[in-house]
Amino acid sequence: MAEYERSRTMHARPEQVFDQAADVGQLDTWIPEAVHVEAADLPAVTVHEDRSGQDMPALLRSERDQMRLEWGTREQGAYAGWLQVSGIDSGPSEVIVHLSFFDETHDPGEQAVGEALDGSLRRLEERVRSRSGDAAG
Repeated sequence: MAEYERSRTMHARPEQVFDQAADVGQLDTWIPEAVHVEAADLPAVTVHEDRSGQDMPALLRSERDQMRLEWGTREQGAYAGWLQVSGIDSGPSEVIVHLSFFDETHDPGEQAVGEALDGSLRRLEERVRSRSGDAAG
């Protein structure tokens, strides 16, 4: 099993960050560019991975009261992950994203996952910034 985690501080309230992260219709604007999520009947979703060319049944749960998203494959148990948003005093938010790969054939490796997570957090921050109307934070 391989596990990866990244975090990023964002200059916005936790609720603003979480609302942008949890917007199922806009997931493709910030998740890894090689992953596409199609929501049918939540929490059920279909995930398409460009790397493998496969569509996989998965689950996506959003817990706004906990500022947490959780996801994972349903039948294969190949991977799971979560995103947690928390406030830092009365200032910025910290966003942590964590991935666990239980099936090594789905693990693209430390460098690729690290780059994908960093890019996702950067795109999420850009999305939050553009929606908040406050580019300075």
